[in-house]
Amino acid sequence: MSKRKSAKYKLDRRMGENIWGRPNSPVNKRSYGPGQHGQRRKGKMSDFGLQLRAKQKLKGYYGDVTEKQFKATYKKAAAMKGDTGQNLIGLLEQRLDMVVYRAKFAPTIFAARQIVNHGHIYLNGVKTNIPSAQVKVGDVVSLGKKAQDMALVIEAQSLPEREIPDYVAPDGTDKVSFTRVPTLDEVPYPVTMEPNLVVEFYSR
Repeated sequence: MSKRKSAKYKLDRRMGENIWGRPNSPVNKRSYGPGQHGQRRKGKMSDFGLQLRAKQKLKGYYGDVTEKQFKATYKKAAAMKGDTGQNLIGLLEQRLDMVVYRAKFAPTIFAARQIVNHGHIYLNGVKTNIPSAQVKVGDVVSLGKKAQDMALVIEAQSLPEREIPDYVAPDGTDKVSFTRVPTLDEVPYPVTMEPNLVVEFYSR
């Protein structure tokens, strides 16, 4: 499915949380971290540790984007008017691969990135293979004809554990419109995200 097919669950265990809300996450059975030191007793985390953890969790949720991309997104959010944390969430939700994931065109964010890379996604009728492409309000994201019959897509659309959020409006089963940039409380995270700590991390 993707290069992080098995490694993505390590991220769950490292965080100690089921960050994508998947029913087969090992965190549901083992809450401790991976590796031989995973069950070691943990001391109180420092402020820096909490900020770093918040950044790793948010970055991991969006498909473990590269540090370079994530930091560039933060800088763009900081340059915008308004709350930097909210701006950061808005920009991350506007990534094409995330809109594909929110539309339930793919079962995981990693699979969403893959079908974008493989040219199965159209942005306003134009084939787009850049997962980080920014989707604007009013833009239409649709599946290519071949993708509509892919097992991956059919599986995603039948997943019971997540719904399409209000800011992504479906038009049939193969097309959605991005209606607005969401605020933090509108984003359907399975776990608590703390963009304010991410802002503190980069503001040090």
